[in-house]
Amino acid sequence: MTDDMTDGAASDARLFFPATARNREPILDVLRRHLPERGLVLEIASGSGEHVVHFAQAFPDLVFQPSDLDARHRASIDAWVAATGLGNVRPAIALDAAAEAWPEIGPEIGPVGSAQAILCINMIHIAPWAAGVGLVRGAGRILTPGGVLVLYGPYKRGGQHTAPSNEAFDQNLKAQDPAWGVRDLETVAGLAAACGFSAPVIIEMPANNLSLVFTKAV
Repeated sequence: MTDDMTDGAASDARLFFPATARNREPILDVLRRHLPERGLVLEIASGSGEHVVHFAQAFPDLVFQPSDLDARHRASIDAWVAATGLGNVRPAIALDAAAEAWPEIGPEIGPVGSAQAILCINMIHIAPWAAGVGLVRGAGRILTPGGVLVLYGPYKRGGQHTAPSNEAFDQNLKAQDPAWGVRDLETVAGLAAACGFSAPVIIEMPANNLSLVFTKAV
């Protein structure tokens, strides 16, 4: 079954997303193989902030820039960072992936407004397709040559769902908003290719999810 989106809350601003506890270690295993040693990692749609603090603890030489459109989520992200005392996570920013221009970030390595990696977990199926298009195009604009775009979530392959639970999840998403839904891996890969990325490294993940790792051409 795919990850759910249920959340709980602490006595402060921190939110708790149950899916994070289940998927953060498998995602971290992927990141250990593909993130650079140093530089800036921009996370799109950071949600509660539980992922970014977990990853930042594992990569002390990287700087993480979380982002989210939801003010409640941004407050949760900053509260998680404060609670963990991490010095390599910047304050959360509002970023609309579908926008033509993103807020200025960086630099850690390279020019202002650049990043060495972009991470997006469980967003493009819980957003209009325009957000997915904007995400990939934005990544093409700001990633430095050789930078990586890492996506995680459920995908269709060859136009078909990879499990009955993913099909049910897709139907549930579309019932909530017809603009949402599980995307075709080939469509995402084609968009990425048009934006200067390699074919993805495809990694099978628990709960019928996939990690896709795209590398920007050097």
